[in-house]
Amino acid sequence: MLAAAVGLPAGLGLGLLVALGRLDPLPAILTMAGVMALTAALILPRFRDLERISRFAADLSDRGDLPVPVPRHSRAAAELAQSIARLRRSWETQSGQLKSLALSHETVLDSLPDPLIMVDPGGVVRRANLAARLVLGRVLENQEVTQVFRDPLVLEAVEAVLAGAGGREVPYVVPVPVRRDFTLRVEPLPTATAEGAVAMLMLHDITTLVRMEQMRADFVANASHELRTPLSSLLGFIETLRGPAHDDAEARDRFLIIMQEQAQRMNRLIEDLLSLSRIELMEHTPPTGAVRLERVVSAVVGALEPQARAQGVTVETALPDDLPAVIGEREELAQVIQNLLANAIKYGVPAGASAGRVEITAGTLRRGPVAMPQATRADCVFVAVRDHGDGIPKEHLPRLTERFYRVDSARSRQLGGTGLGLAIVKHILNRHRAAMVVDSQVGGGTTFTVYLPRAASGQQLDDDPPGPSPRPARGNPAAA
Repeated sequence: MLAAAVGLPAGLGLGLLVALGRLDPLPAILTMAGVMALTAALILPRFRDLERISRFAADLSDRGDLPVPVPRHSRAAAELAQSIARLRRSWETQSGQLKSLALSHETVLDSLPDPLIMVDPGGVVRRANLAARLVLGRVLENQEVTQVFRDPLVLEAVEAVLAGAGGREVPYVVPVPVRRDFTLRVEPLPTATAEGAVAMLMLHDITTLVRMEQMRADFVANASHELRTPLSSLLGFIETLRGPAHDDAEARDRFLIIMQEQAQRMNRLIEDLLSLSRIELMEHTPPTGAVRLERVVSAVVGALEPQARAQGVTVETALPDDLPAVIGEREELAQVIQNLLANAIKYGVPAGASAGRVEITAGTLRRGPVAMPQATRADCVFVAVRDHGDGIPKEHLPRLTERFYRVDSARSRQLGGTGLGLAIVKHILNRHRAAMVVDSQVGGGTTFTVYLPRAASGQQLDDDPPGPSPRPARGNPAAA
């Protein structure tokens, strides 16, 4: 077809010469055939080269892995093929960069610790990072924001920002499976994203801050109450002694005994508060000494033996002779064992029984519990204090180390507890990069297990004798 199109002018010229009688028909036909054959031989291969390049360019958008055709008859076609090949390489490079950039953005978003959600002008979620999916518990993309958040404050903030208002911040609570408190910030985006998102919702977890503030408020209220009660009692007895009982010797002696008990109660509370304050100041400075734990336990058991005998409690110990030394400060570890053992003695007698039993065991583990810091978890030493008392209901276990937290407040005060013993234990163990695990069964007793990092072989031992105070430690009365 191409040869016929190219040979048409030559054919018309030859036909005109034949018509004028200047050329015989046969030579004209032969000449015409030769021209067409020559034209086909010279042009048709070039046309096929161009046709192959045209098909390659047309198929390139669907299949990027097609080989580049190699024209053999046309220099222009070869240059065109090289240009298309360079264009494809450039496109592949840019496409790869865009994919890497998109993947990088996705990775960055998913690595953010705070939940982040992007919505379009219609309030439909266009993108959500991994933290948002974990907190809100489902796939969020293509969901309407009203289906994701049911809080009216959140929806009002989103609606206002989508309508053109500035950023808004509101509180938001995720109630299940465990309550978590957030501040939710809604901000307009400077430009729409590729997905069409125009606003961003950011959630910042403030659960720890809320709990700390609540604990601070509870601490102030509880400390005030704990001090006010004996102080009011003292003031009442003083007023009585100055008035109606001024000359009543019997009443005076009885009141003085009660006043002394109340004063001792306040003194114990103040001592525990000061002790807790000192430990908190040192909490970020871990001890470097090495302590033989079995010596500490033996000394504490001996110091509390009179108290155990008075309560009708037998203390049994099973401590290996080859127990490795632990990293720690002797006095603080003695206070830990003393508080735990004092609690076990106080609350280790089952209701209705006249005697009880406390067991102290120790040993080693190749790996401690997850509650221990990763750096000190390997090759740890444990000591467990177990009583056979009434046990602690499970709902109380997570709060045992809170200040002034009590399972049975009346029984605790009756036994002289301040509610700070286990809080002191917790902060001492935090300083030692250690951990405590509580296992309790109602009616079956409670076990407090302390895990301590093992000292290095050959580390210098602190051979000074432990000096636990002869005054029994006030444990948290929740430690049944």
